[in-house]
Formats: sequence, C-alpha cells, structure tokens
Amino acid sequence: MSSVIHTPLRDEPTGRTDPLAVAGATYHSRLLVGTGKYRDLDETRRAVEASGAQIVTVAIRRTNIGQDPNEPNLLEVLPPERYTLLPNTAGCYTAEDAVRTCRLARELLDGHDLVKLEVLGDEKTLFPDIEQTIKAARELVRDGFKVMVYTNDDPIAARRFEEMGCIAVMPLAAPIGSGLGIRNPYNLRTIVENANVPILVDAGVGTASDAAVAMELGCDGVLMNTAIAGARDPVLMAGAMRKAVEAGREAYLAGRIPRKRYASASSPIKGTFF
Repeated sequence: MSSVIHTPLRDEPTGRTDPLAVAGATYHSRLLVGTGKYRDLDETRRAVEASGAQIVTVAIRRTNIGQDPNEPNLLEVLPPERYTLLPNTAGCYTAEDAVRTCRLARELLDGHDLVKLEVLGDEKTLFPDIEQTIKAARELVRDGFKVMVYTNDDPIAARRFEEMGCIAVMPLAAPIGSGLGIRNPYNLRTIVENANVPILVDAGVGTASDAAVAMELGCDGVLMNTAIAGARDPVLMAGAMRKAVEAGREAYLAGRIPRKRYASASSPIKGTFF
C-alpha cells in the first residue's frame, strides 16, 4: 500500500485550489479524524463520512485491522482504497514501544510508511514525553517512515522535529480529550509562522468554534477524535467540525480586519451626497 496515493471520495468536489499536501499526496479536507471511542463500527463509519475527512487515524495497539480474524475489522467500514490510514502509537510511553508499533503497522498494512508518532509522558495529562518522542522520531525517520509527530506547543520542539525530517508537526491545543480548546494561540501562531512543514492542531478541540480558531491562526489542519466521538450526536458534530475547519481556513486566507478599540462605521458620513 502506498501512502502517497489517495483515491478521491465519490462526492469529492473538483477544482479545489487550496489542498492540504501531506507526504506527496493532496487532500481537499483539512480535517483529520480518529476512529476510537465510538459505540460501534457503524457509528464510526457514519461520523467519518459526515466529517468529510480523507485521513483517518488508527490506534494500532487498540484497533483490529486484521490482527484478530475473529473480531470486527475497522478496514471493512473504512477501506484503504477510500481513506488514507494514519496508524498512530497511542498508548506508548517509550520510544522503543512506539517504534515497534510503527513497524507492526507497516507489516499489517503491506509496507505503509505514513505514521503518527506520539510518546506519552504521563497517564493523567497525556502530555508528550519530548525526549522519548525525539528518540523515536530519529529512529523512524532513519527507517524510512514518514512521521507526523504529536508534540506540545513549544516552538523550539516543533522546529527540531522539522529539522530531523518529520513531515508534519502536530502541537496540542490542550490536553488530549480535555475539550478545553486553544489554550495558547500565541505559541501556535509562532509555530506556524516559522514552519516549512504542515502544522496540524492535535488534541484539545472541544467544539466547532475551537476548530475554526485553530484554522484562523494559520494551522494547516486539525486532528480530533474525542470532540466528535464523545459528543451527544457524533455524526452531527462531525458535520459541524467539517464546516468549522472549512470556514476557519477561508477566514484565514481572506484576512480578518484589525481589532480596534472604537467603532468604524460601515456607512461613514464622510463622502455622502447629502
């Protein structure tokens, strides 16, 4: 399986002029979604379809993609012919475990080399262990993987991951699953302004307005799972997130007006005819 080939969805719009480029492929959707925490695989399928996402993350240690022939297989509802799979190392707390998990994913997916790397440092906050993440990223890049890396919102760490060859950097907006939204927009903006690879917010989004803010800051995309799967109506929330990401991107490209302390009339008196 090639990680640089994307088969368009049947209802995919044509003529897009602002695609997301990842690992040599382009995507019209800038929303990436996870596949965990849903009630069943049917809800997973319906939510992913409503989101419009073309890249879906798969927690290799927690999701059956063929390891167990007696259990439901995620690939039956989210086939690789239609979606780009992004295996991730969720639940790994050491570089060794993360590297082993990525190699397992490559074996299960016939040579697939696009992965999301996360190495956690704390079970309560799920903040990344940057030292272990750097160690794993170096080994995976050397091993030929295309690494999208989960990190904190530190501009220095983001720059180092880019310099070592990660193809995308994914800073958190807030702790995983917290729904707190964008806690430090200034750090995210700094990361975006200094990056030469895609920057995607990963973790912390709680609702559609959070996703829009991330995109208005100039981020290239947003990855989320809990915000959709944990909603009262996951399918409806998935559609809301799709619209929010699109609106936020368009607002960023359009350029917002500057903030001012006082009013600026839409219909000023100066220049009127009478």
